Amino acid sequence: MQKTTNLLNQQLDALLTGETDLTANMANASALLNQSLTDINWAGFYRYMPANDELILGPFQGNVACMHIKNGSGVCGTALTQKKPLRVADVHQFAGHIACDANSRSEIVIPLFKNKQPIGVLDIDSPIVDRFTEDDEEILAEFAEIFVKHVDLE
Repeated sequence: MQKTTNLLNQQLDALLTGETDLTANMANASALLNQSLTDINWAGFYRYMPANDELILGPFQGNVACMHIKNGSGVCGTALTQKKPLRVADVHQFAGHIACDANSRSEIVIPLFKNKQPIGVLDIDSPIVDRFTEDDEEILAEFAEIFVKHVDLE
């Protein structure tokens, strides 16, 4: 799996080179994840909106999703508030989980920050309990770093 994941992050870097638009990069990054990862049913982004202190749905691949998530709510809002990745083996055991897709059983969320300012979160769901490993978290954290490097918020 390590070779595939190194390739994933190399592909992301190459894919986003020369493009700094947040929406365009979110769209291509979510498509790349959806094509590359096995046993997932949703891959995408929520953008942080400081005026409302909430996350709003961004580009994704998968079933329809919740559009607004209050900062600090659910797995996505909790990861953003805690400023660290969250791996949830069984979302039904996560207090405050927001069930956008009843088929999702596990989830990993990586918060996105640039210059210490929140951009949003990378969110990936799976229909399999305990799908995401510590290695997945490391690889996706690197994926997020590469993504953020290619985003211009100006």
